[in-house]
Amino acid sequence: MKIAIVGPGAMGCLFGGFLAESGEEVWLLDRRKQRAEQIARSGLKIEGISGEHKVKVKVTVDPARIGVCDLVIYTVKSYDTLEAAKNSGALTGADTALLTLQNGVGNVEALGEVFGQDRIIGGVTSEGATVLGPGHIRHAGKGDTVIGLVSQSETGLQGRLKNIAETFTKAKFQTKVSDNVRDLIWSKLLINVGINALTGITRLNNGRLVEFDTTKQILKAAVLEAVAVTQAKGIKLTYPDPVEKVESVCVATGANVSSMLQDILKRRKTEIDYINGAIVKEGKNLNIPTPVNATLTNLIKTIESSYDRRVEKV
Repeated sequence: MKIAIVGPGAMGCLFGGFLAESGEEVWLLDRRKQRAEQIARSGLKIEGISGEHKVKVKVTVDPARIGVCDLVIYTVKSYDTLEAAKNSGALTGADTALLTLQNGVGNVEALGEVFGQDRIIGGVTSEGATVLGPGHIRHAGKGDTVIGLVSQSETGLQGRLKNIAETFTKAKFQTKVSDNVRDLIWSKLLINVGINALTGITRLNNGRLVEFDTTKQILKAAVLEAVAVTQAKGIKLTYPDPVEKVESVCVATGANVSSMLQDILKRRKTEIDYINGAIVKEGKNLNIPTPVNATLTNLIKTIESSYDRRVEKV
């Protein structure tokens, strides 16, 4: 299978590395020329719970050089999804499947705006990875990857969906197929709601959040606000106890540095508007109070806007 991965960050490099190692033709599409050149020279280096791996992959900043693919996987930040979709038209043909493995909500809609909903596959993953350098990541946690069709009326992708799941499984990703991707994405969102902002503010690894009663209380309150929103939207979560699920993910990805904390440590824009901020937005639309998520969102936004004014030492 010819696969293009748009965005060689932590998750892009993780999936790109293992898919290439399993024998697939993998291309990484980067927007940063210097990083692309370094990955082209040195390949991908993956360390952590899956052992040491060095994998050579094809990488470019020019989508035309890649050409039409069987599958395009989007792993860019949510705020870049629309632009990335518009810039990746050269990767897509009539039979190309488009898969999002991103955090937050809104990515399916952004891809659908460019390509049409009937070509989109929604996906979530509980794999954890941390960027250590260009093309160099730590595999910090394993978990299920679940994918499903956005448009259930699109029967042409049904067989391809199974093939993609088998390809991921061959690459040692525990992969399942779901027939309700909307519930799937919102179920993953609640996990991010409980973890990402809190790690960004406290600068703790995922696993540390459940070691302190104070962070556990905030985690629980943020998740329960999100549960109220999902119930009002008629979303059925994929697990019975949301708070217990988020805490178990903290433990399973204990050593992981969340993507939001990675962004803050590198003084970059975060995806807060697509995670806790999305709960606040939906809560307002549904007249459901979300004070904890609003506070977490405002704190992350304050951190983002004050990188150059931080007190580093006394």
